[in-house]
Amino acid sequence: MTIAEDKVVSLNYYLTGSKNSAAEELIEQTTNEHPFVFLFGFGGVLPDFENNLNGKKKGDKFDFKVSAENGYGKHDANYVVKLDRNIFEVDGKFDDARVKVGQDVEMNDADGNLLIGRVLSINDTNVEMDFNHPLADYELHFIGEVLDVRAATNEELAHGHVHGEHGHHH
Repeated sequence: MTIAEDKVVSLNYYLTGSKNSAAEELIEQTTNEHPFVFLFGFGGVLPDFENNLNGKKKGDKFDFKVSAENGYGKHDANYVVKLDRNIFEVDGKFDDARVKVGQDVEMNDADGNLLIGRVLSINDTNVEMDFNHPLADYELHFIGEVLDVRAATNEELAHGHVHGEHGHHH
């Protein structure tokens, strides 16, 4: 069976990345015991990632790169913001256990969407945060193998994600 829309794909890969033409560094590595499993064609992964896997079958090896522009984008200075320090108060006291320089903090925008920002600095009035994706500016390099391809179940298609082993469980 080949990788195509509505198929459940299991992969083992080694992901490295380079930022601004620097040397590649390890970002993530899966294993046969803990593969990456996803539903092809449902927008859960980068489009270029899917495009490079389309048509492959079990046992096929792959080695491809995804540019920063087609991956998680270029760093955008507009996503670095200074927020009023009082936003991070709990019961009138600054939450210094959760909000520390270098820490990722979950927040919600005005529409309730989840955002994750990295704390860059804290002063008496503001907390400066970077809401760019941590892999912004990275060219990604995937090397791996297709472990399995199967048809998605009707339930998986209705829910838009994989169920069962290595997938989502309800």
